Amino acid sequence: MKHIRSIMTLGCLAAIAATAGAQGYRPGTGITDIMRAGPRLGPPAARPSAAAPAAPPVQRSAEFIVALVNSEPITNTDVQSRVSRLIKENPDAERVPRGELTRLVLERLITERAQLQLAKENGIKVDEVAIDQAEQTVARQNEISLVELRRRVAAEGIAQQDFRNDLRDQLLLTRLRDREVEAKVKISDAEADEYLRDQRNTSVKNAALENLNLAQVLVAVPENATDAQVAAAQKKAQDIAQRARSGEDFAKLVRENSDSPDRGNGGAIGMRSADRYPSLFVEATQSTAVNGIAGPVRSSAGFHVLKVLAKAQIGSGDATVTQTQVRHILLLNDPKRTTAQAVAQLAEFKRRIQAGTADFAGLARDNSQDGSAKQGGDLGWSRPGQFVPEFEEAMDRLSPGQISDPVVSRFGVHLIQVVGRRDSKLSQSEQREAARAALREQRVEEAFTTWVQEVRARAYVEYRDPPQS
Repeated sequence: MKHIRSIMTLGCLAAIAATAGAQGYRPGTGITDIMRAGPRLGPPAARPSAAAPAAPPVQRSAEFIVALVNSEPITNTDVQSRVSRLIKENPDAERVPRGELTRLVLERLITERAQLQLAKENGIKVDEVAIDQAEQTVARQNEISLVELRRRVAAEGIAQQDFRNDLRDQLLLTRLRDREVEAKVKISDAEADEYLRDQRNTSVKNAALENLNLAQVLVAVPENATDAQVAAAQKKAQDIAQRARSGEDFAKLVRENSDSPDRGNGGAIGMRSADRYPSLFVEATQSTAVNGIAGPVRSSAGFHVLKVLAKAQIGSGDATVTQTQVRHILLLNDPKRTTAQAVAQLAEFKRRIQAGTADFAGLARDNSQDGSAKQGGDLGWSRPGQFVPEFEEAMDRLSPGQISDPVVSRFGVHLIQVVGRRDSKLSQSEQREAARAALREQRVEEAFTTWVQEVRARAYVEYRDPPQS
């Protein structure tokens, strides 16, 4: 991993360009001029005579306001800091002319600022416990410890509080999107059935419509590794791949060699649609048969040896997924109880369950603020993508029988226990639900794009002087 990526990262340049407007700059006028930083320039001076040397140009401060969003300023520093981070995190950004990149980033900041203001108006809040959890998630996704994450953030010149503020903003935007867009998108049975028919009638195989179940051995490469360390890690991964191709038990190779957190599950990542896997994994296994070995392939984390456990086309009669039987105890967001208090209460429940002095189902029936309470918190057998990401990410890290630490989601705080896992062929109704989820995800993206444009259009934006490096 060359650079730390928070869940707030701008992402690809295409996403930035999609949200950037076509507006140009116009000089700020009116009462808001008093907010401009740096020296004020007076009227144009008379043309100097040949005998008198021209006065040196007035140097303005590097910090000044470049735009106002509903009277809230965006500064030159805001823009340049984001540009610098984008260039570090996305090599494609270096191929874009600096002026165009700066303009796109400014438009992105304007759009974000308008959404964050709307979140505040709607009373959406994110507390410190949720930010702590998001920080831990970023560390896990980068396959490093929390201490190492903070060290790398500091090494990139990002203040810890700025990093946490980015996480807070992303959580606010996610919760706003869920409230304003996702909750309003509905897919009927007829639409889901039509989607399934379309997939079955598609003669050209589309990898993005395929379900995959992959397992991996990760040989990690340290940050700032020497050429010798990289070579040693690559050789180790090549040896592991050769042993796997020779018939050695892959799960055993995982347990003995993998640096990935999923090694407790034999390296299995789980059956899910290909677009929910890293594109690197999908490309590496595209021509690999079931039970075949691919790799090693190199990522920012290290070298991956991949085994294809299963493949299935969405909508086909033999489509299968990895299902998880899960139960939970949910304490809702409540003005009378802080998130920290809910976390403490669920941590105590976990301690009692593990000590054998309490039963998960009993505690769920007595305490869970969820419709599943009557069933002891049982949510039944779930498929990938059925739950919100923060819940599912925690669930996927558990082996059967394990109980999570308290998990903060947009709904409240959960204590999660995985009861079992299985690879199962989907029934017709389950295929319909999978199709509904895939189609809904498409509709949500379309609705979100439209909604963002509407929020941006409603905001009052006053452009000031163009950003300067």
